[in-house]
Amino acid sequence: MWTFANCDLKYRLTLRIAAASAICFAAICAVVLWDIDRSARAELDDIADISARTLQLQLGKTHWINNPPSTFPDLDSIAPSVMRPGLCIAYRAANGRTVQQFCSGARTQSEPPLAFAVFHRTMFDPGREAAKPVLLGDRPMGTAVAWVDPSVVTADAWRTLSRLLPVLAGALVLLCVLAHAALALALRPTRLIRAGLERIATGDLATRLPPFDLAELSAIRDTFNRLAESLAAAVAERNALTRRLIALQDDERRHLARELHDEFGQSLAAIRALASAAGQSAAETCPELSSECDSIGRTATDMMTTLRGALFRLRPPDIDELGLAASLEGLVSGWSRRQCGRTQFAIRLSGPVDSLPDTVGLNLYRIAQEALTNAARHADAKQVLLQLTLRDADQACTREAATTIELAIEDDGRACDQAGKPGMGLLGIRERVAALGGKLNFETRPSGGSRLHVVIPLAASRDPPLPDQRLPAECAA
Repeated sequence: MWTFANCDLKYRLTLRIAAASAICFAAICAVVLWDIDRSARAELDDIADISARTLQLQLGKTHWINNPPSTFPDLDSIAPSVMRPGLCIAYRAANGRTVQQFCSGARTQSEPPLAFAVFHRTMFDPGREAAKPVLLGDRPMGTAVAWVDPSVVTADAWRTLSRLLPVLAGALVLLCVLAHAALALALRPTRLIRAGLERIATGDLATRLPPFDLAELSAIRDTFNRLAESLAAAVAERNALTRRLIALQDDERRHLARELHDEFGQSLAAIRALASAAGQSAAETCPELSSECDSIGRTATDMMTTLRGALFRLRPPDIDELGLAASLEGLVSGWSRRQCGRTQFAIRLSGPVDSLPDTVGLNLYRIAQEALTNAARHADAKQVLLQLTLRDADQACTREAATTIELAIEDDGRACDQAGKPGMGLLGIRERVAALGGKLNFETRPSGGSRLHVVIPLAASRDPPLPDQRLPAECAA
């Protein structure tokens, strides 16, 4: 549902300009109406004054001339020079009685809107009278009065205003169009700022904003670029620390595997050899102990099998000797054997997988190892597919790199969002992917199954970009 709060800045400012302009235009209309009323009052005063002076002359003639004709007051002689539609002039004696009155008819014209008529009559009182005294010497003899039919005054005011309103309405529309165009031009850099923020949100910390003409936007640009540089530096430091921690973790695993192999492996081998020797001696001297010696030997053999599995997980086959492809195939084969047909594991490799650097290969192996473990133990999947692909990329946009590594693990198990769980396995995957400068995406399907997708640019895994490096303009777009 659209609300004013959802309106963008251009429309909001345009609406405010339109509102302010409408108020100004309303004030202009009020001034015009006030000027019309002032002019009408001045005209009535002038008519009343002319009538009073003329009547004074008539009164003077009747007073100073012998046997004057009894024509006072004679408004007919005044009317031709002052009359207008709807105008009335009258002479009132000193006692307030109207002696003579002359009115002209109102011409036929369209009626103004009722709302305007009520407003005009309320605010301006168009039916008021203008009165001037008629004097004989210094003695008042009567009053000359002039007034106009209120409907005529209101109609005249509406006619004048109706010619002005279309001009003001057109000016308002034109002003809104020009204001919106000017605001759209001035706020165009905000789209660049928004695009930059969206790229920062997706992890493109090499994004930088160009210079702007406005000082306010330039300040935003400087702050944005400093923030992007700080984030890039922080991410680079975090990735370096993560790579160091992962390397220490792998070293610790190798050390632990070596200790287990040297200490526990040899001890279990010795126990099994002693159990075999004791069994042979017991067969000759005490046959009752032969079964116990055999049981000790079997237990030692089972422990050695379990230890070999733990050693394999702690220290995978040497990537330098076997290669990443053989190591991943061995990992998939091992899971297939352990699942005994409950889950079918498959692998697809594309590209020169064994040519990857040792660090990248070891991390990919660990990511695949943890992902297969999650799919087998938590998703209850029937089929699991591991795909590793090396794709050629645009060298101009990846800075000296021509390869993008894509690792995907798909299963048809339960549609549970493992990405949302704070498990140590997934956390380790995220840390390894971040350390290699890649991106991780986990998707679940409503019909069942999930897909873990990892994309790693080989250049970022070899040499992460410096914070102040920028992508070409065509790549940033």
